[in-house]
Amino acid sequence: MKNKLIMLLAVIFLLPNLALASAGERDTSRCTKECIEKAQGREAAKKKPEPYAADAPMLYEKAMNMSILWVIPFAGILLSIAFLPLFVPTFWHSHYGKVSLFWGVVFFAAFSMNYGLGISFFYLVETYAHEYIPFICLLLALFTISSGIRLKGDLVGTPVVNLILLSIGTCLASIMGTTGAAMLLIRPVLRSNSWRKNKVHIVVFFIFLVANIGGSLTPLGDPPLFLGYLRGIDFTWTLFHMGPVTAFAVVFLLVFFFIMDTYYYKKETNKPPKGSGEKLSIEGKRNFLFFPLVMASVLFSSLDLGIAFVLYYVNIEWASLGQILSLLAITFVSFKITPKEVLAANDFNWEPIIEVSKLFASIFITMVPVLAMLKVGAEAVSFDPTISADAAGPLGMVIKSIFDSNGNPIDLRFFWVTSSLSVFLDNAPTYLVFFQAAGGDAIELMCPGHRASTLLALSIGTVFIGGCSYIANAPNFMVKNIAEQSGVEMPSFFGYIFKYSMTILIPLLLLITFFYPFILKITF
Repeated sequence: MKNKLIMLLAVIFLLPNLALASAGERDTSRCTKECIEKAQGREAAKKKPEPYAADAPMLYEKAMNMSILWVIPFAGILLSIAFLPLFVPTFWHSHYGKVSLFWGVVFFAAFSMNYGLGISFFYLVETYAHEYIPFICLLLALFTISSGIRLKGDLVGTPVVNLILLSIGTCLASIMGTTGAAMLLIRPVLRSNSWRKNKVHIVVFFIFLVANIGGSLTPLGDPPLFLGYLRGIDFTWTLFHMGPVTAFAVVFLLVFFFIMDTYYYKKETNKPPKGSGEKLSIEGKRNFLFFPLVMASVLFSSLDLGIAFVLYYVNIEWASLGQILSLLAITFVSFKITPKEVLAANDFNWEPIIEVSKLFASIFITMVPVLAMLKVGAEAVSFDPTISADAAGPLGMVIKSIFDSNGNPIDLRFFWVTSSLSVFLDNAPTYLVFFQAAGGDAIELMCPGHRASTLLALSIGTVFIGGCSYIANAPNFMVKNIAEQSGVEMPSFFGYIFKYSMTILIPLLLLITFFYPFILKITF
């Protein structure tokens, strides 16, 4: 049976490779020469060593000509995550790494056939060195540190206790990041509710609040906001301007959660365990010292310390290298100093981080053409607002939809387009693409009366919607995995979206849309 499934999947999955290999390039006869030259000029102006400008390929230039079929590998890995656990769960849990690798190979092979092996290697190195490896190292460090901290004592998952735990996690998310707060508190939440039958909703609201919206107030809270900080947005801008709408969203979700949790609590047939009389205490307190070090390493990566070396035309900067090495060192030390009893009590194993690393390895590389298409469209429209959608690249229609006829951004369209894309794309690169589309000038974007309202819409859209799917923000998948290991039957990819996101999170975004003019008045 297993061999038949593998053969069937191989036949189905090889079809996209053939389609991509014959996809060719779009007809760009209507693309203005000025737009392409402008795009090339902006890429060449970036800090790269001399060989880069002369020899290295530029996907940015090629994205204007790309076929929309290059979306297939990215869609393939997403659909695999969505449907294979539903229809062939045993196969998926045993071979999800192979499925993820397959889609990465499909993309790499097709890309090499169209653009050459050298170009493929360049983007493979660039994506993994600049994005994937720092991303995984950060998750690994936070996962290891939080696994070494255990909340002991009697903690029964009543609606009030759950409300307090979610509130604490939401507050911590902007201080230690959504990943740090989520990994720190998910186990105590699961442990205190282990006796309950109805507890899926608790994990879902945990993802909404702790793993996403709670990180809205500082650049340390959520990756999109950190990218904005790296591009010149003041550290306190999010605190003062995201504060009112974040407070509204958090109160809305906490009230909704308390009502829902109270309803399910009254339906429980299981009885809470009798308390042992043990007072609340924390084991592994030494690990709290590592959280500031992790945040310092993230901030360190924003420094301009020059280039350490060049690997296949890709700059490896000292700051990025220092961040990666420091995070690995923190992970090693934290794991070594944590008593094995604490890890065992937390049911610690490496599976959650292994699953995330394997799946996101293909997501990151297959996402490259999609982001490139969006980016080239954003640059084309910002250079010439009157350009047609077709002339703005294969995804030009998406970009054109967020501007009026005079080239001015439409805030609520920014909000909904970035929200929609963040459900399936990682919300950090989505933020970056549309940050550039809004002008890319931090000073102008922060100034009320200019485009500050657009920056606010972009920030809300990418951060708040991060809880809408398992892959929209990295902690979501890890929380899901840990919950499933604890016996919680989490919904499928689309089950999560349709049952919870569409009924709870989307109505919240609709409320924000309705009250957006009022939000602007009290914010600016």
